[in-house]
Amino acid sequence: MSKTMHGVYLTRHGGPEALEWREDIPVPAPGPGQVLVRVAAAGVNNTDINTRIGWYAPEVTDATDAVDQDVQAGGWGGALSFPRIQGGDLCGIVEQVGPGVAFKPGQRVTCPINLPRPRPGNPTGFIALGSEIDGAFAQYCLLEADDLYDVTASPLSDVEIAAIPCAFGTAENLLTRAGVTAGHKVLITGASGGVGLAAVQLAALRGASVAGVTSAAKADVVQAQGASETFERNASLPRDAFDVVIDVVGGPAFPGLIRALKPGGHYAVSGAIAGPIVQADLREIYLRDITIHGCTHQAFEVFGRLVELINAGRIRPLVSKTYPLRDIAKAQEDFQSKAFPGKLVLIP
Repeated sequence: MSKTMHGVYLTRHGGPEALEWREDIPVPAPGPGQVLVRVAAAGVNNTDINTRIGWYAPEVTDATDAVDQDVQAGGWGGALSFPRIQGGDLCGIVEQVGPGVAFKPGQRVTCPINLPRPRPGNPTGFIALGSEIDGAFAQYCLLEADDLYDVTASPLSDVEIAAIPCAFGTAENLLTRAGVTAGHKVLITGASGGVGLAAVQLAALRGASVAGVTSAAKADVVQAQGASETFERNASLPRDAFDVVIDVVGGPAFPGLIRALKPGGHYAVSGAIAGPIVQADLREIYLRDITIHGCTHQAFEVFGRLVELINAGRIRPLVSKTYPLRDIAKAQEDFQSKAFPGKLVLIP
């Protein structure tokens, strides 16, 4: 095989101009316990855009579409090492393996976007694919064998599997942390987006009654994935109506989401595209025994359950459009426009 590959470098924090198409990127060689994966497809996610613009920096307080600051340390874990190959959503084929690896060339694999790395004093430590280590926006990706899952048996296409790890992994983690089970009434914000639509499908699969917050134009899509009702964005929500709120939007809607919970309800958050800074009346939280879950770390069993659903064909993401990897800037522009429900996927 060639010693070089094509892919996209993130050269710094900034706009789409910070993305650089290259055809001379060295192909990494797998060492002990490592696997070289040929990327078949890679999903487009908020987290890749957030990392590119530096939104994770503590000094950034705007919504993701309003960031215009110069940021030095804007990755999940602080400062990034540039150039970086982004891409946290992977479906690929095992190309080469290092010593001590059980995977065989030809197997189809995927992995979570946030890879567990527990360490003393931080049992929920992790690194992010495409942030702390190079990701899937290239022909090949080097990964630890322990982070990979075999999805060769799945009836889903490569493109569909590439649409799952970030969106469905995040959604399954939110539902798990909030304890969603059959009979619960669940409200999901951003319900037509990748994570939101995945949460709708997975919550319905658990036997919950699902309501989604979305635009009128996408209400039918959300209901087709399992929601029994929808609410317009910025609409007043019923008070004391839901056992669980799954929030990936944040921003000004936060107080209404807390009030929409029943006493003893659970609010789980894993995103804040409308803004990370919120106002809260703590009396509405502690007097009503509301539990708040911040959700990023995923226990091994969360993604393991997801892989079982993938291999059984029990989940299927909505993919609205695919793009050649070279067109990543256009794909991210379309993603940020919110014109398409579900997922967009890049093909190397």
